Amino acid sequence: MQSTLKVFKFGGASVKDAQSVLNVVDLIKKHKNESLVVVVSAMGKTTNKLESLFDAFKQKDKFRFSKEAQELKSFHLSICKDLFEGQNLNKIQKEISTYFEEINQFIDENNIDQGERYLYDQLIPYGELLSTKIIHFCLIRESVKSLWCDARTCIKTDSTHQSANVDWVDSLDEINAVMNKGFQKHRVIVTQGFIGSDHNQISTTLGREGSDYSAGIFAYALDAQEVIIWKDVPGMLNADPKYFENTVKLDQISFKEAIELSYYGASVIHPKTIKPLQNKNIPLYVKSFIEPDQKGTIIQKRTENDDAIPSFIFKKNQVLFSIMPKDFSFLIEENLSDIFLKLSQINVTINIMQNSALSFSFLMDNKMQVADRIKEVLEDSYIVKYNTDLELVTVRHYDQKTLDFVTKGKEILMEQKTRSTARFVLGSTQL
Repeated sequence: MQSTLKVFKFGGASVKDAQSVLNVVDLIKKHKNESLVVVVSAMGKTTNKLESLFDAFKQKDKFRFSKEAQELKSFHLSICKDLFEGQNLNKIQKEISTYFEEINQFIDENNIDQGERYLYDQLIPYGELLSTKIIHFCLIRESVKSLWCDARTCIKTDSTHQSANVDWVDSLDEINAVMNKGFQKHRVIVTQGFIGSDHNQISTTLGREGSDYSAGIFAYALDAQEVIIWKDVPGMLNADPKYFENTVKLDQISFKEAIELSYYGASVIHPKTIKPLQNKNIPLYVKSFIEPDQKGTIIQKRTENDDAIPSFIFKKNQVLFSIMPKDFSFLIEENLSDIFLKLSQINVTINIMQNSALSFSFLMDNKMQVADRIKEVLEDSYIVKYNTDLELVTVRHYDQKTLDFVTKGKEILMEQKTRSTARFVLGSTQL
C-alpha cells in the first residue's frame, strides 16, 4: 500500500451535527496529498438510541419502536437538509430512508427467540452505516474522490455476537483486496468502525467503543504510516477531567504504557486497539478535531517518557463482594476454582480481586441484576457480603504525595501496589 496511507478515526462526538460533519470534511481535505482510510462511528448518541429501539423490540412495544425510529430518522434527515440541496439532497435522503425502511421492518421480521445478542448485532450497525453515507456524500460534493466501503465485507469475525473475535487471516485478505482496488481510483475510503460480519455474512459487532479497534485492524492490514484518532480533547490526559481538575496532557507514551492504562480502565483508547499497531510499530496519535494543528499525544515504541507524569484512572459506582466458606474453613484452591467457574458462567467482569486464608474479594461495576445473580449462584455454598457506592482509583507511576491526595478523607477497603501501579477501593456503604 502507499507509504502515505493513514487511518483516521472519528467518534460520535466529531459527527454529532451538520457543522461537525463539515469540520470533519474540511480536516480530510487538508490531507489532500495522502491516501486515507476514514473510520467513522455512529453520529452523536445514535448507538444509545438504537439500543433503546432494541429494548422496545424486546418489550414488543411497536408504538414506542416506531416513534423512536421516526425520531432517529428525523435527526439524520435534518442533518442532511443542513448539508445538501437539490439533487444531492434527494440522493442522500433516499439512502437514509432505505435504511430506515429496513429498521422499521426489524420488529416485524424478527423474534427474540432467535437470540438477543444475535439480534442486537443486526440492528445496531445501522448507526455506522448512516453516518458514513452522510460523510461520503459530503466528500463527493466537495470533489474529494471518495469510496464508501461496507466494513462488514472486510472485517471477518467469528459468530460471537456483541464482542466478536477477528479472523485475522481472512480479514487481511479481504481488506487488502477491497482497499487496493479502491485506491486505484479514489483518495479516501470511508468505512465504519465497530462492525464486521461472520463467514455467513451475518453482522457482528466488536464491542462498545470498538471503532478504535476497527481503525487498528485496517492500519495493521494495510501497513499504514500512522493512525490518528480524532477526539474532543487535546490528547491523552493523565486523568479524566470529569473527576480531576488539574489534568496534564501526555505528549508521548509507549505502546506498553497505553496497553496498561487501557487495561486499568482509561477510556481514551479501546484496549484491543494498541496491540496490532505495536506489532507493526505503527504510531498512534490522539488529536483534537477542535484544534487539529496541535500536537496531541503520540503512542509509539519509545518508553523513556512513560513515568514522567503520574496517571489517574477513576471508576465510580463499584460493588465489592466478599465470599467466605459457610463452615469458616480455609479458602482452598478447590473453593476458588468453584467460585471462578460460577462467575464465568454468568459473565462477571472483575476489576480487581484479592484473597486471604478465609475470604475471596472482588470488585465489579455495579450492575444490580448481575449482583443479584452472583448472590443467587454462590449463596448455597458461601457467605456472600457486599459493599456498594465504591470507587476504584488506579495510579500509574505514583509517589507518596499522589497517593495521599487520592485517598485523603476516604476509607480504604482494599489496597494493592506494585512498583509502578497503586490501586485503591475507596468509600463504603455496608449492606
